[in-house]
Amino acid sequence: MRIAQVSPLWERVPPPGYGGIELVVAHLTDELVRRGHDVTLFASGDSITQAKLASVAPVALRLNPTVKEPPVYEMMQLGQVLAQAGQFDIIHFHTGFSALPFAEAIKTPVVHTLHGTFTPDNRKLFQQYRHQAYISISQAQQKLEPDLNYVCTAYNGIDPQDYPFHPTPQDPPYLAFLGRMSPEKGPHHAIAIAQATGWPLKMAGKIDAVDREFFDREIAPHLDGQQIQYLGELSHAQKVSLLGNARATLFPITWNEPFGLVMIESLCTGTPVMAMNLGSVPEVIAQGKTGMICQSVAEMISALPQVIQLNRQDCREAVLSHFSVTQMVNRYETAYQTIVDRSLSRNGHLPAATVKFV
Repeated sequence: MRIAQVSPLWERVPPPGYGGIELVVAHLTDELVRRGHDVTLFASGDSITQAKLASVAPVALRLNPTVKEPPVYEMMQLGQVLAQAGQFDIIHFHTGFSALPFAEAIKTPVVHTLHGTFTPDNRKLFQQYRHQAYISISQAQQKLEPDLNYVCTAYNGIDPQDYPFHPTPQDPPYLAFLGRMSPEKGPHHAIAIAQATGWPLKMAGKIDAVDREFFDREIAPHLDGQQIQYLGELSHAQKVSLLGNARATLFPITWNEPFGLVMIESLCTGTPVMAMNLGSVPEVIAQGKTGMICQSVAEMISALPQVIQLNRQDCREAVLSHFSVTQMVNRYETAYQTIVDRSLSRNGHLPAATVKFV
């Protein structure tokens, strides 16, 4: 099957550090190639992929200080996809609502994975194009906008080989936080938990320009380089070390997170997760087995002694059983076939290059 994967241009595929969408796109794209599909990845020119790479931007927009209007490049990318649409059997967008009007002009079957959240503004556009095909990354995400034409839910997956198991975390013990330094991710709550319990906290993640004021006001004053440490953006190896050697990973989100890749990354290394009961958390964390699901920061503080005693092997097994790249791509392949079959029923014929899955 000839498949187009369209990734945001803001970050490289795969990301050098933090970037959940781009990591998922990288895994999905490369595994589809390994399975024999003819895949073209539309992404930034510095992306690393086993697929054919098509780009309108030489490097990730986030890393290019000369780019003053990112939407210009996003429109150029969408125009590039539109011009080549006839070369594919299915086009898979990971770019959010911006692709919706363009998809109306494409005769090739199209599907969108919903990696983000719904806002009062973008809901209007999603409702206008609710007939297009969508894949959610959790059941919780579907509940936020139930009228869309969902094909399935495909949980994000990671390659367990990229996350070595840490059966015994290092000493001295500490808690980990990994994520954007934004109010939604709750780094300020992670600090409050550490301060209330006396545990050392190691934090890592990027600071977007829009979150700089929040970081300077709510995070920076608490950083002492000892109990509360901020490590900046990390490489993959550094990220795995941070998560794998922690006693627990804190996930004190303040919004309905559609998935939360950090949770399965932590679990894969063997480190249990203590998370706020929002969004997809109950679908990812097994209460009292791979982590603790809490209703408040106060409950997280109280639950810490329990979560650090959980079986680390159980945490890794949860990822192997439910959140691997293999399982994720299986779901996407099935979804692609469903969408192509729907196209057949509407149009009475299949695109010439379509190959049935077996």
